[in-house]
Amino acid sequence: MSRSQAGTLESDTATDRLSVLEHDNRVLQSRLAALTEEVGRNDSLLRKTQERELELLRAATLGQLFERLITGLRVSYQLDDVTVILHDPQHEIRHLLGGDGQALEPLQGVHFVDALVTVAPQLASLERPWLGPFHKADHELLLPGSARPGSVALIPLRRHEQLDGVLVFASADPQRFTAELASDFLAHLGLVAAICMENAVNRARLLRSGLTDFLTGFHNRRYLHARLREEMARAQRAHQSIVCLMIDIDHFKRINDQFGHLAGDAVLREVAHRIDAEMRISDTGARFGGDEFAMVLSQATLTDGEKIAARVLHAVRHLPVAIGKGVAETVTLSIGVSVATPGPGLRDYKVLAERLIAEADAALYRAKSAGRNRIATSPNVVG
Repeated sequence: MSRSQAGTLESDTATDRLSVLEHDNRVLQSRLAALTEEVGRNDSLLRKTQERELELLRAATLGQLFERLITGLRVSYQLDDVTVILHDPQHEIRHLLGGDGQALEPLQGVHFVDALVTVAPQLASLERPWLGPFHKADHELLLPGSARPGSVALIPLRRHEQLDGVLVFASADPQRFTAELASDFLAHLGLVAAICMENAVNRARLLRSGLTDFLTGFHNRRYLHARLREEMARAQRAHQSIVCLMIDIDHFKRINDQFGHLAGDAVLREVAHRIDAEMRISDTGARFGGDEFAMVLSQATLTDGEKIAARVLHAVRHLPVAIGKGVAETVTLSIGVSVATPGPGLRDYKVLAERLIAEADAALYRAKSAGRNRIATSPNVVG
């Protein structure tokens, strides 16, 4: 090979190396720009997350916490939709909200379920936030009524090694939530939200501690009377009626005498649980005393009351109640139903409430006198 040929070859090799280096440099610059952009996104997400976490920690009530979770996070993160799915098998959170007079409209986006796997089986193994494309088969029930988003983030709400719910972020942008996006901030947000939820529920429980029957978890008579007066005033303003059900367990003394008081307590708890399962979130249930329960149905007619009474009667008697190891008893109820339609003008709501209870109580005793295991309705409208 001549010197000129060798020089040309070296020159070509140098040019090729320079091209490779320039290409590698462009790749590195592109990668650096992408990393810088990702760092910027994550930094922005961190600042927003810290701001929202402080807002969540300042929430004083369950209703306020839900509003900040749904509306606050949606606006702050510029999302198309936010939902909260909560595991509430005993309906406790629902009743804590309803008992505090929380309206249902502001709770759009909050969904209560008896088992999380019924809305998305993959939630059973959700330990950390999951980010990725929206799949209708997997995510549709997590975003009921929403337009089909491009990507979603599922953020677990975990406390004490237990999944209490999931916070769902949805965006129309398919690239908004991807597996490459750092999820540590979202995981921390989920932990803070779960702690705030636990604290808000505990505060609500504490406020109710003097108004709750310890054995059944139902409200007590004191709370029922206070709620009845509120419902009377509301019914008068809205020109609506309210219904009262008085419920008595048939032959309860025989259960206590035959099986003991622990068995009687088991029956009371199970009957309360079955009554609770038939109530709407706006209804109020209470242990009135002994083996007697009461329900107040807001915005209800006498026909509504009879239907719910029939459901309660069936729910209790159709399945025997376990009262001990290998022992179960069929339990029946006697139920009295009354209705009130407060007329215009100032009224003594306490007197009206007492009359409504008295009418339901009189109907209850007619049901017992007629043979028990039945419903009786008061012919008198309180007003």
